[in-house]
Amino acid sequence: MFNQIKSSSANKVLITELTRRFGLGAENVIARIAIAYSLHSGIKFSPLDVKDSGGKEYTKNVLFGNLYDSYLYAICTAYGIPSNNRDIPRYFKIHMDHGIELIHNEISNNPNLIGFDFLFEKIKIGLFEICSRTSNS
Repeated sequence: MFNQIKSSSANKVLITELTRRFGLGAENVIARIAIAYSLHSGIKFSPLDVKDSGGKEYTKNVLFGNLYDSYLYAICTAYGIPSNNRDIPRYFKIHMDHGIELIHNEISNNPNLIGFDFLFEKIKIGLFEICSRTSNS
């Protein structure tokens, strides 16, 4: 279906900055987090919302590793589309760019925030949401 995804040119610098600041390893880690964070925001995009592709390039294997099926399932579920939809690479790119911008904006407002604190807070919120849904069932 696709072999590579490129961030927007504006996000190339942000990916490097966030990777350095969070200290979570390779740049693909922040890109993975960004996709999940954007999907969690609940904002839906049109495939036409895709930005330029002048930024950081990831192969499918580098970006997702062995988690591709999980990310694919998340995109398909969020948009109610089949796994062979031709716009899936666009949705991945859009959510990667959107997530990078969301994370950057959030940490820009809190200069003392470090990567693990950010992640643990988001995990705590996610677990609370899951527990709330489970207890309301």
